[in-house]
Amino acid sequence: MAGFLNLNKPFGFTSHDCVAKVRRLLRLKKIGHGGTLDPAAVGVLPIAIGKATRLLQYLPSDKAYQATIRFGVTTTTDDLQGEVITSQAVDSLSLESVKTVLQQFEGKISQIPPKYSAIQVKGQRLYDLARSGTEVEVPVREVEVYGIEVLDWRNGDFPEVDLAIACGSGTYIRAIARDLGTLLHTGGTLAALTRTQSCGFQLADSLTFEQLETQLSTGIFTPISPATALQHLQVITLPFPEAKRWCQGQKILAATILNESQLSKSSEVPLITKIEAEDGSFLGISQLTKLDAELILIPQMVFEPVS
Repeated sequence: MAGFLNLNKPFGFTSHDCVAKVRRLLRLKKIGHGGTLDPAAVGVLPIAIGKATRLLQYLPSDKAYQATIRFGVTTTTDDLQGEVITSQAVDSLSLESVKTVLQQFEGKISQIPPKYSAIQVKGQRLYDLARSGTEVEVPVREVEVYGIEVLDWRNGDFPEVDLAIACGSGTYIRAIARDLGTLLHTGGTLAALTRTQSCGFQLADSLTFEQLETQLSTGIFTPISPATALQHLQVITLPFPEAKRWCQGQKILAATILNESQLSKSSEVPLITKIEAEDGSFLGISQLTKLDAELILIPQMVFEPVS
């Protein structure tokens, strides 16, 4: 069994917990996940099964979330799971004020990740250092937010806003909640988070653990194929002789096998591509690049060798 599972992660589970449970359900040791979700977050957690774990690095990195931010509260973890640092009613805060400041969080932004996060500093996880009381300087990172949309607003002593956020890999929504509250001079923390998209997988197509168990018990579970999960990559089809040579690790002269459309993209090299055989079977991942003015295919990962 090899492929992907689009898991709808439940509340309270760590990503590691999910991997461990999928291992038990599928009775396979080789299971991995594509992007950590905090225990309090729910939604899309891509799971790689079997040798598909080698393909995780080639999945698209863009993510999307629905987040609820509560104003008037700050916590140690930048979400409701941490200890409350400050709590003060801010019933005068308006949605118009929030919208004005939200514009500052779109595009490429500098972000300081939460102290309680999985980022490593000098070989140690930040959350381990925070729990031990060790003070460290959290490194600033540049992340990209493609868009933020207001979905709902609730007035009150501790008003809340629901946001849809599309972003690149490495973006911390908890940090956005914290920094938004700082700019508004109210304090803010993440109250709820659902990941609606990750690595090309959508929440609407995800499976809960209960649904997965039902499919397994009835024998209808089928992993998402690598070819489907990697459909964002350009496809190059190799005739049988070249496919066999490519699977043996040999470089392939691309000019003789690429069509005009593919050749026109040669200016974009180096380019990661998906390799298929003439029968449509997925063979693996290659890099299209230039060597001594010749366009060639260099094997990166052979998934299914040609016999």
